[in-house]
Amino acid sequence: MATLPVPLAPPITSADADRPWLDACSSVLALFLPVECVGCGASDRALCRRCRRTLDALPGRTRLVGGVRLDAAHEYDGLVRTLVLEWKLRGRVDVVRDLTGRTATLVRAALAAAPDGAVVLRVPPSVRGHRQRGFDPVVTVLRRAGVRRSRTLRRVAPPIGTAPPGNLPGGTTGHGQKERNALERVAATVGTLVAEDVAGRDVVLVDDVVTTGVTMAEAVRAVRAAGGRVVRCVAVATVEV
Repeated sequence: MATLPVPLAPPITSADADRPWLDACSSVLALFLPVECVGCGASDRALCRRCRRTLDALPGRTRLVGGVRLDAAHEYDGLVRTLVLEWKLRGRVDVVRDLTGRTATLVRAALAAAPDGAVVLRVPPSVRGHRQRGFDPVVTVLRRAGVRRSRTLRRVAPPIGTAPPGNLPGGTTGHGQKERNALERVAATVGTLVAEDVAGRDVVLVDDVVTTGVTMAEAVRAVRAAGGRVVRCVAVATVEV
């Protein structure tokens, strides 16, 4: 499925703009806890001004997943990929503000477009990923968007006979999605998510990174199976396919 280039995502709100007092506090803190820019290695900032401008200039991406529009704040490449990995794998919470501001704007826009209000459902992280990180990145994104009430899709064991050989129910074993080919990803994912209490409701699905789109498509299927309507999917980043 082709990725459709779109204009820049909505601008970061004034609450996310540069604030002199924040820069001053960062400079003082850097005297005691030295940090380097994730993008270029410059000292005293998790993301220096130059790299922040580079990030802000990168275009968003829109694609279809499961027949639904997915708005991604960024393409998962270069600086964005580095920031995501520092956040998810190394717990660098100091990059969250710059990385997720635009995504929060997209979530707010999706909710505002829903005629009667929408249910926000998080696409759950993999069992292995959640165990390794100890937190759900999507929760952080929603907090940035001011969404205090959200639910997560529930993971269940795949239907009998659909999981690739060697995998235990619920995706708890050896092979993660990155190690699988396209057919194995589909087989390991279809039927593994369940949506609850969404019958007759509009739903906004939120995930951190969408790669092949298989998991997001499964989330769309789960919502539809439960009688809900997915009006928009939102992600921090997507891989161009």
